[in-house]
Amino acid sequence: MRQNYHKFTAEGGRIVGELLDQRRYAVDRVYALEAWVRQRPDAADLPITTVSPKELARISQLTTPNEVLAVVDLPQFPEQLPPDMAGGWSLYLDGVQSPSNLGALLRIADWFGFAHVIGGPGTADLYNSKSIQASMGSFLRIHYQTGTLAAITDQFPELPVFGADLSGENIYGITPPEHGLLVVGAEGPGISEGARAQVQRWLHIPRAAARDTESLNVAVAAGILCGGLRFGGIKR
Repeated sequence: MRQNYHKFTAEGGRIVGELLDQRRYAVDRVYALEAWVRQRPDAADLPITTVSPKELARISQLTTPNEVLAVVDLPQFPEQLPPDMAGGWSLYLDGVQSPSNLGALLRIADWFGFAHVIGGPGTADLYNSKSIQASMGSFLRIHYQTGTLAAITDQFPELPVFGADLSGENIYGITPPEHGLLVVGAEGPGISEGARAQVQRWLHIPRAAARDTESLNVAVAAGILCGGLRFGGIKR
C-alpha cells in the first residue's frame, strides 16, 4: 500500500482516535466496528465505513484485529533539517532495521522530550505497520525525517554528538549539556564505522557486577541513555 498508493495503515482505538483529532496527517478512510463508531459523537462528519469483525480481520495487519483501522496519506518528508535541532535533543538512528525497534525508539524519544528523530540509511520504514503500532501514537508527536549524520553535523557543527561504547563515560556520572544528538545503531553491528567517525563523546551503561549479559536491546539502551542525557546531573 505504501509504495503503490502512498498510504499507510494504523490500527487501534487510541491511535486512530488521535489521528482523527490532529491535522498533521490526512486520514483517507476509517474502517471500524459498529461499537467503535457509536463512541464517536462526530462519526457522521468523518470518513468512516462500518465493517463486520470478519471484514476487519481481512484487512488488518494484526494477528488479533482491533476494533478500528485507518488508511492515512503518506506525508512528504521535508528536505531541510529543522533549524530548532540546535536548541534541543534529537535522536539519530544509524541503520536500525527492525520496524518494532524503530517504533519503540519514537516512543522513547517522545517520553524524554526528544523533539526530532532522524532515520539514517538502512533504517526501517517509519510507516511500516509494525513501526506505527510499536510507536503507540508517538509518531504523531515526533518530528521524523530521513537524512545522514554527516548532513546534520555539517549544518549544526556546534551540536554535541553522543554515542554508546563500552569504553565511554558512565552515563550516570556525567552532567549533560542542554542540547545534543544521540546516535544509536542496529542490533548486533551497533554504530557503523562511518557514523562512529562523527561521534564526539562516548557513553556506556554500567553492568551489574558478576553479570555476563553481552548487550542490551537497542530500544532499552536508548531509553537509559535518553533518560541520562535529559535528566542526568539535574535536580528536578
